[in-house]
Amino acid sequence: MLVFIASRGFAADAPTTPLNFVNDIVPILTKADCNTGGCHAKAITGQRGFRLSLLGFEPQEDYEHIVKEGRGRRVFPAAPDQSLLLLKAANIVPHGGGKKLDPSSEGYQTLVRWISEGMPYGEESAPKLTGLEVEPGRITMKVNSSQQLKVMARYSDGSARDVTGMALYEANDRSMAEADHHGLVKTLDLPGNVAVMVRYSGKVAVSGISIPLGAPVDAVPPSKNFIDDLVFSNLKVIGVPPSPVIDDATFLRRVSLDIAGRLPTTEETKAFLANTDPKKRDVAIDALLSTPDYADYFANKWTALLKNAREDAADITANFAFHAWMRDSLLANIPYDELVRQVLGATGTIVSNPPVAWYKRVKEPNQQLEDVAQLFLGVRMNCAQCHHHPFERWSQNDYYALSAFFSQVGRKPTAIAGEDLIFHKRGLAQVENKKTQAKVKPAALGQTPPEILPDEDPRLVLADWMGEKENPFFAKALVNRYWKHFFKRGLVEPEDDLRDTNPATNPELLDALAKHFIESGFDLKSVVRVITQSQTYQLSEIPNEHNAVDRQNFSHFYPKRLQAEVLLDAIDGLTGAKTDFADLPPGTRAIALPDNSYNRAAPFLKVFGRPESASVCECERIQSSSLAQSLHLMNSAEVKGKLAVAGGRAERLSKPEVPVTDGIREIYLTAFSREPDGEELSIAEDFINKPRTDAQDKPIDPARAKRMAYEDLLWAIMSTKEFLYNH
Repeated sequence: MLVFIASRGFAADAPTTPLNFVNDIVPILTKADCNTGGCHAKAITGQRGFRLSLLGFEPQEDYEHIVKEGRGRRVFPAAPDQSLLLLKAANIVPHGGGKKLDPSSEGYQTLVRWISEGMPYGEESAPKLTGLEVEPGRITMKVNSSQQLKVMARYSDGSARDVTGMALYEANDRSMAEADHHGLVKTLDLPGNVAVMVRYSGKVAVSGISIPLGAPVDAVPPSKNFIDDLVFSNLKVIGVPPSPVIDDATFLRRVSLDIAGRLPTTEETKAFLANTDPKKRDVAIDALLSTPDYADYFANKWTALLKNAREDAADITANFAFHAWMRDSLLANIPYDELVRQVLGATGTIVSNPPVAWYKRVKEPNQQLEDVAQLFLGVRMNCAQCHHHPFERWSQNDYYALSAFFSQVGRKPTAIAGEDLIFHKRGLAQVENKKTQAKVKPAALGQTPPEILPDEDPRLVLADWMGEKENPFFAKALVNRYWKHFFKRGLVEPEDDLRDTNPATNPELLDALAKHFIESGFDLKSVVRVITQSQTYQLSEIPNEHNAVDRQNFSHFYPKRLQAEVLLDAIDGLTGAKTDFADLPPGTRAIALPDNSYNRAAPFLKVFGRPESASVCECERIQSSSLAQSLHLMNSAEVKGKLAVAGGRAERLSKPEVPVTDGIREIYLTAFSREPDGEELSIAEDFINKPRTDAQDKPIDPARAKRMAYEDLLWAIMSTKEFLYNH
């Protein structure tokens, strides 16, 4: 048994050891960045006629390209140093990618030796790489400190090789840690948990690093459920004290926006603030979950992700029906696994079975599998169609096996223009692997192909697997997505990229949430309830002297800008205006819009980033601030019209019978769910009562001046961060 060891990681083999293309040469090309997507592994064409497979996942093809193409100039056994492969890599001959290998390096010398030995591919019996280990696998490091990683490759014959110098390194959060070319990890000044991904020859390992701040955590709020136990326990370990719990006014506004997508009414606010029941927060959560507003708000979320987009006028029937079905399902609290099953296994027409509308938008099996994997499993399979996933274990065969579940979806036109009848075609479910031309049977991720009879709809088999308690993806993907909804960031970020190389910042919490979800019978309201009832959710957004730098441990609430639809409704509620939408009843709120077509009719929605329902990624929704948004709030005709609308709040409050103090208090209660403090009230009163003059410095009629003052006050209120953000 041979054991290969190299101090810098690779080519310390004895000269008599036969070289192997897969084990010895491909890693050099990967380390030198030759076979990445930006160089010779570009899709289809490669670079300047020289093509390699991405990260060496197809070594036999790479060998053919190197050895047998280029009229023998790429490798020249008679004079290895004159091989174009080396001349280009060393930039002796001008190379667009610059210098990749130094002639004195071990990698370069190994290539010279390989060429001089006649470019052997290696025997079929040669050891195969079976695994990768990184040391330390888990470590605690101080801020602004360093740690050298060591990487060992394990082979099928029991041998091992130190490949530290040949491995590739990448931190999943570069604001917390950096990893250099040699595996030296340097932490920065942010506390928390970070992972360094290590890649070598198609295998991946992860080193998990905890970076404690080290501040004393003397006291935490009393836990209300397992979320608090796990969050506060982590905060104690990393030494980040949490902020205090918020007051009642802030809680009611926060939870109303997050569950119902609206501001609480002044009546709700007054009643809640006057209530002395110690359980009133839990009662308020349950009340919000029972309202149609909850169903409207989350239907808006799910229909966008399920691509309920209007491409032409004929789509209106399908879009309205699908949105209504989703809203009704959420209101009735249909279990999540059943809801997904109804979408995946949908048959019939839109009129008879609205979930088939998804198949109207997503027609090809490949797109169906990619959307399903990303949305319901949190797994991005797009890359695996062409090559092995570079950061995960999924292969092309896994891709096509998942696609095969949709291979028997049939469709035929109906009497209604643009409509299809969706049905299951009798036959053996299978697809062709485009690369190997092999027939691939349906198989869920990480599973062996089940026996599916020709009369059996394979989509229902896939749905059954999703709902299994042992499924490692389904429940985690949902709870992580919902966690991000309430906390601005997921336990795994991005929220739809769950993989071994992108671990959760609090893996125990992710597991516990998934377990709770499964045990609840996939009850979506239960997920919302357990999150919002936690003290973690109810922490203040105001950081203390220690936790201001925390971005991932939930030591305080992370404020988030109101979504476009929510903000439009909030402005309407504050000003007393209404936004009319075509084909919808008067008074329909923006969060209840059934599809993306209304973005074109309401400029506000477009400016503030309402998604076009073109993808299953929530990144399509723009949550960042922009100059266009500021200008729209400042001087758009749309906003000005709402402030001055006839019968609106400004007109009503400016009437003589309404005391100024009462008017100001009403505005604050509506916008912020709180009373103005003494200073705010005094400033606002002076502003409202201040005499006004026109452009010619002539006094303005007091009644008109008062109304203008209220319009200005409303505009000032809606332009504050306190109004624009959920905090």
